[in-house]
Amino acid sequence: MKRWVVPIAIIAIMVPPAFFIFAPKLVEQSMNKIEGSGIWPVSEHAAALHRQLAIVDLHSDTLMWKRPLDEASDRGHVDLPRLEAGNVALQVFSSVTKTPKGQNYEANSDKTDNITLLTIAQAQPPRTWTSLLERSLFHAEKLRDAEAAAGGRLRIIRSQADLDRLFRDRAAGRRVTGALLSVEGAQDLEGRLSNIDTLYDAGFRMIGLAHFFDNELAGSMHGEAKSGLTPLGRQAVAAMERKGIIVDLAHSSHKTFADVMAIATRPVVVSHGGVKATCDTNRNLTDDELRLLARNGGMIGIGYWDAAVCAATPAATAKAIRHVRDLVGIQHVGLGSDFDGATTTGFDTAHIAAVTSALVDAGLSDNEIAMVMGGNAARLLGRGMVPNAALASPAPQG
Repeated sequence: MKRWVVPIAIIAIMVPPAFFIFAPKLVEQSMNKIEGSGIWPVSEHAAALHRQLAIVDLHSDTLMWKRPLDEASDRGHVDLPRLEAGNVALQVFSSVTKTPKGQNYEANSDKTDNITLLTIAQAQPPRTWTSLLERSLFHAEKLRDAEAAAGGRLRIIRSQADLDRLFRDRAAGRRVTGALLSVEGAQDLEGRLSNIDTLYDAGFRMIGLAHFFDNELAGSMHGEAKSGLTPLGRQAVAAMERKGIIVDLAHSSHKTFADVMAIATRPVVVSHGGVKATCDTNRNLTDDELRLLARNGGMIGIGYWDAAVCAATPAATAKAIRHVRDLVGIQHVGLGSDFDGATTTGFDTAHIAAVTSALVDAGLSDNEIAMVMGGNAARLLGRGMVPNAALASPAPQG
């Protein structure tokens, strides 16, 4: 990829300065939308319950966009002031490093990439123009910069102890929001298992095996071959489990999903998506896959956009959540917004009390709602960040 550095640099120099000022904002405004007013009725009971919840969202792509996370923004779905307004305790922030041209849910090649132009338009460091790993490391730097700028209101979570302290501080009335780093598509490993350690050292605690195309580790639900785990992918899953990195199967092909379920020794997540029973799109899990996920002890985060729940409404999200509850149990479902993921949603993170209200309307108990809105995810993430000492340090053979 190094042969492209000089041509790309020349193009960047020739582009008018206004391009770098206006293009990133215009691109995001065209991709991260809110349908309608974004305001939904919330009952008094739901509003009171929402204020008591420890809310966890398993997936947002906010780090992909050029705007300060710690400052209020007039575009997109997530920033720190809106997380605070929505009473979100922990937001998982994903690193998107490559997306195909003509991206769709059916079949995509790995030969093209939209993110390269985005890195140039955002005037990111040149190291990110040609390296997928460096794009993720840059996203980690952005989150650290936001943490430093937020004056204690934003805290990066790297361990179960960090997570426990976050919830204790919030229960004591401290104004703090947690942030956990994830990877969307393990193509940023660039084919090297050693880069799992590099990502871990940068703060990443969740890795999605695939995104919109097949890669060196796994087939994608939206790839061309839609194959399963490769030998490298099997090694990567084992390494992630040893390290204390949660495996994310969002976007993974049905074959990859089955392959991981056959070898996983720890609970996995499907960080953002939906279920075919309530929204029959190529994006979503079958009932049989939900049963496998439950047998593994894992969970799915239900999204808010049309391809996940077939309507950008709180009621559609609640319908999918209720289906998972009825099929495999309430402990296997949570929130996975896909905010700022080039999605159109019915509300932003400041107004997610609408989901709480929809769950009340759907007949879930207050305790079930607390589990869905954050309790399940907090439990899985906390335990998942504990390194697997038994696998990391095998007993010596006599």
